[in-house]
Amino acid sequence: MDRATQEELVSCKRCVLDTTIEEIIFDSNGICNFCNVHDDLDLKYPINSPLTERKWNELVSKIKYRGRRRKHDCIVGVSGGRDSSYTLLKVVEAGLRPIAVHFDNGWNSEIAVSNIRKLCETLDVELYTHVADWNEFKFLQRAFLEASTSDSEIPTDWAIFSVLFQQARKRRIKYILHGHSFRTEGSTPLSWTYMDGTYVKSVFKRYYRGHKIKSFPIMTLAQFLVYSFIYRIKQIRVLYYFDYKESAALEELSNKVGWRDYGGKHHESKYTSFFQAYILNKKFKIDKRKLHFSALIRSNQLTRNQALELLSNNVEVSEESKTYCLKKLDYSEAEFQMIMDRQIKSFMDYRTSYSLIKKSKPVIKILNSMGIVPDTVYNKYFLLDESSNRSRG
Repeated sequence: MDRATQEELVSCKRCVLDTTIEEIIFDSNGICNFCNVHDDLDLKYPINSPLTERKWNELVSKIKYRGRRRKHDCIVGVSGGRDSSYTLLKVVEAGLRPIAVHFDNGWNSEIAVSNIRKLCETLDVELYTHVADWNEFKFLQRAFLEASTSDSEIPTDWAIFSVLFQQARKRRIKYILHGHSFRTEGSTPLSWTYMDGTYVKSVFKRYYRGHKIKSFPIMTLAQFLVYSFIYRIKQIRVLYYFDYKESAALEELSNKVGWRDYGGKHHESKYTSFFQAYILNKKFKIDKRKLHFSALIRSNQLTRNQALELLSNNVEVSEESKTYCLKKLDYSEAEFQMIMDRQIKSFMDYRTSYSLIKKSKPVIKILNSMGIVPDTVYNKYFLLDESSNRSRG
């Protein structure tokens, strides 16, 4: 799956991304295409700029006007993590009237649950929690582990998107506000993480044909287009408009709402913590810290040398964490080892909407220009992926 062995790795001169990423290419200065995409977004959303501030104020006014006859004028997805929590804080401080929506897949850490409660109570925000039937979600997660791709977080991510759009349509809300920041998270390579509703359903059917999913939605591409074109629901990346620095955000959240840190990036979920630190690292040789650290380097929140030093320390997973996750998923040690030993596959080995997405580039480009499809999503499926294809060709 990797383009290079450890001895042959070529790294970006600016960040710490390297040729373990299939899509990566370098310019004449040794700077990678992920850095170039970041710089383009920086130009579009300059920090501490009157232009960015004006865009944000105009967006807030538009959301208020469109939602003036509703109880809520926007939806904010919350996980208990720092990005979504800080997004909700900024949205409320801007005078918007959000409803917070949380998808409970059975893996929340105690700290995440506490953070959500404190956040919503302190900010006086209504919370809607969509609870998945555990057996249904467990079998979906097992299906992706048994599919042997690096996309085993997709059941959660796609279910969250599906619930957010479902609730937006049900409540007749036009804006879904997300907590993603390219300045702290970067762009995830397509070869590391791919998702669409067809893919989720096809993997589940392949490995658990006799089971049904009824307790949470799995949005199809057609449904997404209906939500976007017919009902005009837009996704907004709020943190693009702010000088978002993780250390300052943590301090502000702690002081204002009593928020507590839970450790690593996206480790508000017990499964995410185990999957990223253990399965991705050991089976797929993917270290997602590289994405996070590279984004922080580009946004001057971390030096490259500091990032390399942090990466030199292996992420350790406690035996207690592994035992907990295997027991919850109903795997014995032997069964789990068989999964770890399976031949690695990619999303291309399963039925997906990928070819349709690629053919729909003109439509998706229009949706991107309208603010319906976020820049990072468009970049992932087209700019980064196509630059890789040109390089290989």
